[in-house]
Amino acid sequence: MAEGEFALVRHYLEIALSKSAAWVGEHDLYAMLADAAAQQRDEAALRQYAPLAEEAAARYDHKLYQAVAHRAWGVTHRLAGDYAEAEARLNQALELFRGLDTRWQIGRTLFELGELAAARGEAAVAREQLSLALTAFEEMKAAPDAARARAALEAG
Repeated sequence: MAEGEFALVRHYLEIALSKSAAWVGEHDLYAMLADAAAQQRDEAALRQYAPLAEEAAARYDHKLYQAVAHRAWGVTHRLAGDYAEAEARLNQALELFRGLDTRWQIGRTLFELGELAAARGEAAVAREQLSLALTAFEEMKAAPDAARARAALEAG
């Protein structure tokens, strides 16, 4: 999605937070908002929604949303330059996603680990993680994500 589309997603999800609906809970919305903020690399929104997503996911023992929250925190910490905490959070997310066998989420988390390695100046590790992400995306024909991983590999 383009940056403008993410802004629209956030806008409508925030509207949904103010309304009551039987089919969606706050935990769903917070997970989506944290995830959209991570994809946008919006540190302010990440700091707002990652803790709410994490708290709600823990309350419901929702493993998928716990993993989404860990990944959101991982991106937050990477953006802030706290690479050790970013790595810990991204690895927690990866472990949960693997336990759930959520291939697209695994690929997205591998991509984030590649971005982290690139930020650390670890080019070989970045290439390895991004290549794993690319393979995962190509296997499931997730073309936009595969293109993003390919572009990151070419840039690195």
